[in-house]
Amino acid sequence: MGKYSWGISALLVCSLIGLTGCATEAVEEQKEDVPEENTQIEQEEETEIIQIDEPAPVPVHVNIVDPITNEVLRTIVPETLGFGTDNENYQAELAEWAKMLARGTDSEPGYDQRNIPDRIDENGKIIKGRPMVVLEEEELVEKILKASKEGGSIELPLYITESGYKEEDVNNLGEVVVASYTTYFNRGVVGRNKNIELSAKAIDNVILGVGDHFSFNDTVGPSDAEHGYQPAQEIVNKELVMGIGGGICQTSSTLFNAVDKVGVDYVEWHHHSLSVGYVPEGRDATVSYGGKDFRFLNTSGVPILLNAVYGDGTLTVEVKTSKEYAEVMKQGV
Repeated sequence: MGKYSWGISALLVCSLIGLTGCATEAVEEQKEDVPEENTQIEQEEETEIIQIDEPAPVPVHVNIVDPITNEVLRTIVPETLGFGTDNENYQAELAEWAKMLARGTDSEPGYDQRNIPDRIDENGKIIKGRPMVVLEEEELVEKILKASKEGGSIELPLYITESGYKEEDVNNLGEVVVASYTTYFNRGVVGRNKNIELSAKAIDNVILGVGDHFSFNDTVGPSDAEHGYQPAQEIVNKELVMGIGGGICQTSSTLFNAVDKVGVDYVEWHHHSLSVGYVPEGRDATVSYGGKDFRFLNTSGVPILLNAVYGDGTLTVEVKTSKEYAEVMKQGV
């Protein structure tokens, strides 16, 4: 009986173990099935890619700025003008634009401008003229080319030159006459004489510093009726004709013969198409506002003062300076 009971007990234990094993295996299968499904969902969620369109790159811009007004004159997009693909043509186009900007067009003035000399008024005070301004074209092109790689702003390379004299010297510039020249005219020709008088007054007490540029037309201005000039005979295409302002060439010719004695460099100088009686052959200087001009640079080495003295039938132009500078001129001869 004991053996039988033990056998039954053993049989029950084995049955329970088998059931437990089957149950455990079933649970494990269930556990494995559920996580596998969840893992697949998680992986699908993790591998989902959201595509975002990147913004297109902004092209390089170069701003050209006026250093005086801080105004942006032009914005260049180098890429659209051939930079990087046709640099030679790009540079040529920049050079042409720089030339136009410096020298101007028929309708727009450029940055380049000659100086207009200062002068002394009747009270001894200085009336300021205008400094010389030069826009360096090649330098501008080089600056744009350099900025074309990364962009940015550049300033125009403007060079401004004030008159080459010291204001403290002005009171002494009339001390010594270093050169002069006198011409004569008919006192009875009223209109012509008035024109000589007006143009002479316009160049009187003009200060020319070292290296200063003088333009008769810029200094005298329009010789028209609005400015008081009168009809008089003038030479046009080898003929004597009546015209407003006739006679001012006597002033420019007298000035030429005076400054020629102190050593100046001539920039522009024209002769009449006919001989004139007030200066020797080949010693005249014809002018016409808006046309032919008489221009020179003061290369005497010292600042000088121009005086024009209109008299009774005479016109005298004097070139003056201080005693100190007169000695400097003598040493330079």
